[in-house]
Amino acid sequence: MLDLAIRGATVYDGSGAPARRVDVGVREGRVTTVGPLEEAARETVEANGLALAPGLVDVHTHYDAQATWDSTLSPSPSLGVTTAVIGNCGFGIAPCPPAHRELLLKNLSVVEGMDLDALLAGTQWDFETFDEYLAALRRRRLFANVAVLAQHSTIRTAVMGEAACERAEVTSDELRRMRDIVRGAIRAGAIGLASSFSPNHSGWGSRPMPSTLAADDELAALVGVLGEERRGMFVSATGPRATPEYMENIAATTGRPAFIVTVLTMYNDAHPGQALDYYERCRAANERGHEVFIHASCQPLSFDFTLRDPYVLYSHGSFSRVKQADKADLPAVYGDPAFRSAFRADLARPKAGIIFAGDWGKIEIGQAATDSIRALEGRTIAELARESRRDPVDVLCETALADGLDTVFVGKFFNSDDDGVQPLLQHPAGVVALSDAGAHLKFLCDAGFGLHFLGHWVRERGAFTLEEGVRRLTCDPARKYRIPDRGRIAPGAWADLLLFDPKTVGISKLERVGDLPAGGTRMIRRPHGVHGVWVNGAQVFDGERYAALEAGPGHVLDRFLD
Repeated sequence: MLDLAIRGATVYDGSGAPARRVDVGVREGRVTTVGPLEEAARETVEANGLALAPGLVDVHTHYDAQATWDSTLSPSPSLGVTTAVIGNCGFGIAPCPPAHRELLLKNLSVVEGMDLDALLAGTQWDFETFDEYLAALRRRRLFANVAVLAQHSTIRTAVMGEAACERAEVTSDELRRMRDIVRGAIRAGAIGLASSFSPNHSGWGSRPMPSTLAADDELAALVGVLGEERRGMFVSATGPRATPEYMENIAATTGRPAFIVTVLTMYNDAHPGQALDYYERCRAANERGHEVFIHASCQPLSFDFTLRDPYVLYSHGSFSRVKQADKADLPAVYGDPAFRSAFRADLARPKAGIIFAGDWGKIEIGQAATDSIRALEGRTIAELARESRRDPVDVLCETALADGLDTVFVGKFFNSDDDGVQPLLQHPAGVVALSDAGAHLKFLCDAGFGLHFLGHWVRERGAFTLEEGVRRLTCDPARKYRIPDRGRIAPGAWADLLLFDPKTVGISKLERVGDLPAGGTRMIRRPHGVHGVWVNGAQVFDGERYAALEAGPGHVLDRFLD
């Protein structure tokens, strides 16, 4: 007898092949039949022509801490995601000696925009090593499958402590210990290694995140372990330092695939050809037999920041004063006409590759602490400057000063032009990703990237057929990340399934909920057009609510293809 039968679905099997209306049978968590079903089933779902696709594969999430207190991994499963890769950018929580726990969480709270009180109250520390962390996740019985990256910054912190954020050079003993940790993680089941060279990745107290200080030979030694073990992939927030050619060299010397994450590969009105050039250079690398891919974002990319820690502006020389100033002295810096003049001069001659080049229509007030500034939420700096006949730099600084520097600004700098973004999403060197699910919870939620892709890029824009759109969200990332038996609806594949209505699929507007530990709030999105989500054959979401399961059906993935 089958455990589950889904009858009369229009099946998009993940391969890109034409859809067909058939039945799907499931037993012991795997698909047994795609076609006429002759066996009875303990549970039957009448699909009535709705689309049935593999569950979505999200290769860029930050659920590392949340997974220790929230087995549902909310909101991703409700948004169609059945497999998530965590540990991205080299930030996570394992391994972590007890003495460094607070440092790790403080850094994580800043670099990924997380609620520190929620992290401190919610993170369950029943592990120290990487393999103990995997075991802890297995005990949690998660609602989705997870694969975990070994994390360069986390490993550096475990070995060096506070010095990881301060010292570029490592001793031979420290490097040996880091290599041993990477090797142990890969052998325990890590999907690969993640790092960051991004100059925008700052941690607690505006100090650089550890991996951004690392020399090239340190990174080469760590990724070399992947080649020696002949397993795992490498993903990096590259910044301008790790070019496509730099990443190709890693792929060539290790024999492992390499993935690029950087705003330089996102469409930017100020440099309209820059992103596509990155993609073309990666295409050339692939044609030479070296796998180099780009995490392609299908949504406008937003950055949340305050003038207490304006990391998106640090690439401007004028902000060296901000980085060097004590927090108590920041109001004086922002009130200084000389600082404002220097900032204007930077914007008049923007450097290549910077995040913000002076389009004030792309910075809006997201959240404020005082009533007078709260009334301006949702307004752009350009609008306020125009209405008040003031310079935008003055508006930015004076708004923040009037709010005690607590104003949260949202910069919508990249991927805001669909005509510019579409060729990037269609490019073979890309993998649709970069949801950042689990991060930036106070202000944003991009976890619904897949449903947005199906609603906006497939249905509304017609940039992809539904068959190809499903492939891009399922089989394609699973194949490139070497995840076996996921991303397809085929006999023998794990039954990770998404039932949805192509006519209505999409995501809601942002909604604030107060369900984080220590009373913290977060922004979430809810699904439109979703009728069911199954993980390893068990339903975890019915379109309205999570299933009342004693234990989630998700697997901690630890075996990957060569």
